[in-house]
Amino acid sequence: MKIFTKLFHIGMGIIFYSLSTFGYSQSSNLSKPNVIVIMTDDQGSIDLNSYGATDLYTPNMDRLAKEGVRFTQFYAGAPVCSPSRAALLTGKTNLRAGLPNNVPIPESAERTGSYGLPTNQITMAEMLKDNGYYTALIGKWHLGHREENLPNGQGFDYFFGHQRGCIDNYSHTFYWDGPNKHDLFRNSKEVFYDGSHFTDLMTEEVKQVINHKKNEPFFIYWAFNAPHYPYQGTTKWLDYYKDFPTPRKEYAAFVSKTDESIGVVLDYLEQQGMAENTIVIFQSDHGHSLEERAFWGGGNAGPYRGSKFSLFEGGIRVPAIIRYPGVVPSDQKRDQLVMQMDWFSTIAELTNSKVTEKVDGKSLMPIILDDNKESLHDEVHWQFGSYDDNTAQWAVRKGPWKLIGNVNEPSGKGKKIELDKLFLVNLDEDITEKNNLAKSNPKKLNELLQLHKSWLKSVRLEMNQ
Repeated sequence: MKIFTKLFHIGMGIIFYSLSTFGYSQSSNLSKPNVIVIMTDDQGSIDLNSYGATDLYTPNMDRLAKEGVRFTQFYAGAPVCSPSRAALLTGKTNLRAGLPNNVPIPESAERTGSYGLPTNQITMAEMLKDNGYYTALIGKWHLGHREENLPNGQGFDYFFGHQRGCIDNYSHTFYWDGPNKHDLFRNSKEVFYDGSHFTDLMTEEVKQVINHKKNEPFFIYWAFNAPHYPYQGTTKWLDYYKDFPTPRKEYAAFVSKTDESIGVVLDYLEQQGMAENTIVIFQSDHGHSLEERAFWGGGNAGPYRGSKFSLFEGGIRVPAIIRYPGVVPSDQKRDQLVMQMDWFSTIAELTNSKVTEKVDGKSLMPIILDDNKESLHDEVHWQFGSYDDNTAQWAVRKGPWKLIGNVNEPSGKGKKIELDKLFLVNLDEDITEKNNLAKSNPKKLNELLQLHKSWLKSVRLEMNQ
C-alpha cells in the first residue's frame, strides 16, 4: 500500500508537471495552490532530526520532510541575512538582485547609500500578486526601510513584523546598533504587544491570513527571526532542555519553539481543509551563528566546516523541504545540487505565474519528480559584501570542485583564523573542506578562477558596477 501511494503521488505529479509545461491554465482562483514559504534564521545545517540532529525535538519540520521532498545539497544564496532574502524573493544571485551586503539600519542608510532591495527588482510577491494572489509577509523583513523599500512597496498586500534584522521577542525592540528602536509594525503602522512572544504573534497572524483568504489564493512569506539571537525559547522549552550545556540549551529551546509554531499552522491548514491545496516550503536562510550575542554558538553544522558569514559549506548548505500533497512525492530526498533562487521558478511553475525577467533560479520540478535527473546548474556562484572581488568573499562551484576567494571562517569567541586567500576543495573527496588543493592543483584553480572572473564581469556590466 505504501509503495502504491508513493507511485500514485509521483504519477499525479508527472501529470501536473506535463500539463503545466504545455500551458495548462487553471480555470479559477480556487484551483490555484496557496503558497507558504517558511524561512528560519541562522538555523544550523543539520539542526532538525531529518537532517541528522539527534538531540533536538523537531517533529513538525520533520513532518514536512516526511510528507514531501527534502534536499541534501541545498545552498543559500549568501551566508548573511539580507542578501539571502534578496536571492529568495528575486530568484537571482544577490549581486544581480542589487544587494551585495546586509541592509544597514536606516540611520546609516544616507551615509552608506545602501537603501535595500532596489524597487525595480520583481519580487516573488509581485509575481504572484499579478497572478491574483493575496500576498502577506509575516515576520522579518531586513530588506530596506524607506517607504518604497518596505514590504508594502515590494509587492506585499499585508505586513506584520519587524523591519530590521532582529528584535527582542518580548519588547519587540531592536537593541543592537544605533539608538534602541521599537520595531513592530502592521503595514506602516507601529503596533504594541508588550510581553507577547513574537513567535506566538506571528503564528496567530499566519492563521488569520489563512482564515480570511479561504476564497482566494494566498502567498505567505513567513520569515522567522529564530533561532537568530537573542535566543529566547519559552520556559516550556528551556525546561525541556534544562540539562543541556549553554549555548546549545538556549539555541535548542528557540528551535523547538519555532517547530511548535510551524506545527500549529500545519494543523490549522488541515482543520480548514486546505493542506492538500497548499505548497509549503521550508529552509534556513544560512548557517548558524558564532557571534558573541549568540553565546559564540549553539547551532550545529555537522560534518561541514564554517558557519554564518562563511562560504565554507556550514555557512551556505542548509536544510530545505517542499511539501505539496498529490504533486510532490512524499518521504523522499534529493541529493542534487540546488539553489535558494530555484524556489522562485519552482513556485512560478506550480502556480502558473509568469517570470518576466532573467532569473538565476530554475524550476526544481524535473528533479522533484525524477531522482535520476542531473543537477540543473552546471556552475554556481556566490559573492557578498561588495561587487569588488578584491575584498569581497566569493566562491564558485562546478561539479565537485569549489573555489573560495578571500576566505573567512568565524571561530567563535572573537578569535581570528588566518587562512589562505584562495581555497580549493573537491567536495566528493573532502566534504569537511580541511585540505586546500590550491597549490597542488593549479590547473583546476585557474579554471574556476576564470569562471568566477567571467561571471563577475557579466554581473558588473549588467548592474553598472
